[in-house]
Amino acid sequence: MSFIGKSVKRIEDKRFLTGKGKYTDDIKLVGMTHAHIVRSPYAHAKVLSIDTAAAKAHDGVVAVFVGSDIEGIVGVPTGWQVNFKNGDTMKEPAHPLLVRDNVRHVGDAVAVVIAETKEIARDAADLVEVDYDVMDAVTDPKKATAPGAPQVHPDAPNNICFDWELGNPVEEVDAALASAHHVTTLEFINQRMIPNAMEPRSAIGHYDDALDKYTLYTSTQNPHLIRLLLCAFVLGIPEHKVRIVSHDVGGGFGSKIFHYTEEALMVWVSKQINRPVKWTSDRSEAFMTDAHGRDHVTTANMGFDKDGKIVALKSDTFANMGAYLATFAPAVPTYLHGTLLQGLYTTPLINVNVVAAFTHTNSVDAYRGAGRPEATYLLERLIDLGALEMDMDPAELRKKNFIPAFDGIEQPGYQTQVALQYDSGDYQPVLDKALEMVGYEDFRAEQKKSLENGKLLGIGFSTYVEACGIAPSAVVGALGARAGLFESAQVRVQPTGKVSVYTGSHSHGQGHETTFVQVVADKLGIPMEDVDLIHGDSDAVAFGMGTYGSRSLAVGGSAIVKSIEKVLEKGAKIAAHKLEASVDDLDYAEGKWTVKGTDRSIAFGDVSLTAYVPHDYPADLEPGLDFSSFYDPANFTYPFGCHIAIVEIDKETGKVKLKRFIAVDDVGNVINPMIVDGQIHGGLAQGIGQALLEGAIYDEGGQLINGSYMDYTMPRADDLPSFEIDRTVTPCPHNPLGVKGAGEAGCIGSTPAVVNAVIDALWKAGHKVKDIQMPMTSERVWNAMNN
Repeated sequence: MSFIGKSVKRIEDKRFLTGKGKYTDDIKLVGMTHAHIVRSPYAHAKVLSIDTAAAKAHDGVVAVFVGSDIEGIVGVPTGWQVNFKNGDTMKEPAHPLLVRDNVRHVGDAVAVVIAETKEIARDAADLVEVDYDVMDAVTDPKKATAPGAPQVHPDAPNNICFDWELGNPVEEVDAALASAHHVTTLEFINQRMIPNAMEPRSAIGHYDDALDKYTLYTSTQNPHLIRLLLCAFVLGIPEHKVRIVSHDVGGGFGSKIFHYTEEALMVWVSKQINRPVKWTSDRSEAFMTDAHGRDHVTTANMGFDKDGKIVALKSDTFANMGAYLATFAPAVPTYLHGTLLQGLYTTPLINVNVVAAFTHTNSVDAYRGAGRPEATYLLERLIDLGALEMDMDPAELRKKNFIPAFDGIEQPGYQTQVALQYDSGDYQPVLDKALEMVGYEDFRAEQKKSLENGKLLGIGFSTYVEACGIAPSAVVGALGARAGLFESAQVRVQPTGKVSVYTGSHSHGQGHETTFVQVVADKLGIPMEDVDLIHGDSDAVAFGMGTYGSRSLAVGGSAIVKSIEKVLEKGAKIAAHKLEASVDDLDYAEGKWTVKGTDRSIAFGDVSLTAYVPHDYPADLEPGLDFSSFYDPANFTYPFGCHIAIVEIDKETGKVKLKRFIAVDDVGNVINPMIVDGQIHGGLAQGIGQALLEGAIYDEGGQLINGSYMDYTMPRADDLPSFEIDRTVTPCPHNPLGVKGAGEAGCIGSTPAVVNAVIDALWKAGHKVKDIQMPMTSERVWNAMNN
């Protein structure tokens, strides 16, 4: 009955592969209506008037609502507060469910049409006439803060949401850079990304007037948090009267963490019309309104001494928030980004400065990695470029600066200059293993020979550390989080010994129904078929904080283990009574309690039946075998790894071909190697996509000009090589499973590895190109070679 560490096939795949997954848009309720949202075609305009008469008169239309119909509802709030460096309060304009005055990005909602069918709703929406007074827009976060820039919100002067600083005093860092033997400087844009989950967002509001209760069906990573925000901060509905249900989600990559206006709007509309109402985004809406990611404009400096040791790092970033603050938006460029700028290196002085700016674009929030890819990109581009400028080997330069190994037990955790204390790490082995896998010395010889034959080959490195399973609630609360970041789990043993597990960690593709079940079956010594996992329903699960930040196993899994321990503790008391032995004389293994040194034992199923049929039972023990636990993490967990990319550049066209990609990651203990490998593969595809193919483009007027699959280039199978992956294992010292998190690792390490490989190829060919804007299209690479 040992399941931990086994590549068990995913339980949930049967329904997915046979087309029996249940998504929000699949749900059909009696009397259900359909909503279509009228959205602004302009990025910045004053709404002068809205004429809904023709739409209301259209056959099959149930109702039409505009902003003035929604009295007393301010809008959707953010869930994290980051104040200015001087202590002033963060600027936090609410995101209205329907705009009344000024639209602030293309896609801003101004009206909603409710009809008997989605086709009628769409047709009627075309009859809504909105008179706009179009104004100038700004889309670049740095330009947005310049004097005279168009204002997004009147109460956010110069469009600044907040400014923020972390690390050592800037004067000390400047002095160290001024006296450094060499300083590498890089100005770059970490471009805006669009998440593109397979299932578009969908929400169904259902008000039951007989019970005076609401149900929201929604495709979310975060059912309980949606309920909390919806009830406490938006609609003011008592929380016990609201149920949130999220079945299969169809991918999220961060974009479905957040509480969106459409969710609250559908709940409100359902009450007004006393019928269920469904809204499902089409792909164009998804491009415009699903929260985007990244979008940083950065200048960074890294100083080295004559031996190549890093002496200081300074980073200045303008982070784009978009027009409104999404749920976790303020945390992404600050506490999830600046706190990772120590990287794997012993840099003694670090200063991080961030200005968060509003622009006339869609909201920006967590996208796979959420701040950590941006931090890794900054560090790994600087150190690779520094190696080129100083004519040093990039692998040796990293080794020279690595933090020495520590396990967090015999050696204490490593205290960084940017607040975090890493739990455990051993960084050189991942680099050494990756170098061995790539055949580094042979590659350098091949690179030199290929250059003589007119071929441009390059190799790029990225050694990263990330923070998963966000830290203790008290800590994040002090940093501005408006919610706890614990997780809950209930383990209910049925009388027959079958087990139901209720978890607040909601799956949107990670394989929870397999991995969590493996943990339970392994710990209890029972078949996996005897375990059922329930998630995604706020009426079934007591509470939960959802799935994001690679937290599921480290936080949610730890809560499950705590409940299992309680089950086994009580089960031992029942077993001791039945066996007429002391609890201390019992061992538990392979699904049974055994009296030490004897063959006398009792099976798990017999104990569970006794718990519910307590005829022969300890006098001081309650019946039943059902326990709940809340787990609040002691710290982040800190996965790390080394990624290496090899590219070939066509000299005539500038086209980049990714020939090989090696990833050696350390995610702590591994429950299911196959699922971890799949998570790494998916993350690599997304990270490589950012380097070579993807990126949202707004024109100066705020129009998203590549808002479709015809224009926004997603990676395809033929863009990617077969990934070569391996891992080392450095267990987490502070959670019961020793796990660290794997969902975002591929996306964090891969992007700079690919960019570094391209720069390496050009540098070795005599083109002293320091940077190429991502995505590195053939046009951009060709221009870099030829200018």
